[in-house]
Amino acid sequence: MGHSKADKAASRDRVLQIAARKVREEGVTRPGIADLMKEAGLTHGGFYKHFASRDELIAQATELALTEGTANMERAARKNEEAPRAGVIDAYLAERHRDSPGTGCALVTLGAAAGRGDQHLKEAYEQQIRTYLDLLTGLDEDSEDARAEAMVTLSAMVGAMLMARATADRDLSDELLKTVADQLKRRTPGTPATAD
Repeated sequence: MGHSKADKAASRDRVLQIAARKVREEGVTRPGIADLMKEAGLTHGGFYKHFASRDELIAQATELALTEGTANMERAARKNEEAPRAGVIDAYLAERHRDSPGTGCALVTLGAAAGRGDQHLKEAYEQQIRTYLDLLTGLDEDSEDARAEAMVTLSAMVGAMLMARATADRDLSDELLKTVADQLKRRTPGTPATAD
């Protein structure tokens, strides 16, 4: 008995979502077809009904992983109406984000891969940087330095998260997140200084 188009689309979406999570957790080289299909509850042989190749799946999963972060940042900005940039900083540099790379920002995981990757990966990574910069710039649109502040904020957040995840000492990891968040918020107009 054949699968309906809706079932096939749901299966494809499930594999893509799992691959996007794995890309955020492990990068672009590790996820294997057999493991992805098994986790999706599908057979290895069924893979080619959904994707022409592993490269196609990883490219689509990478784009999905990158773009899903935009909705998270937009939500964080809306949660803090008085200081939306501070809301983004707090959400991004949270322990929860550090401890959940599978649902976190793919800029952290994919930076090195994009630097070494093909043109398609570089373009997808660049597009996500531009999207985040536009979002952050829009939060400070009254500032004439909004674009520069957006670049500093994004660079510091991604760098701090990368180092916090790569640090074995939990206290140092926490300190990195807190210190960078506090320093970035000090640069944010209208944000009260954090009490130490």
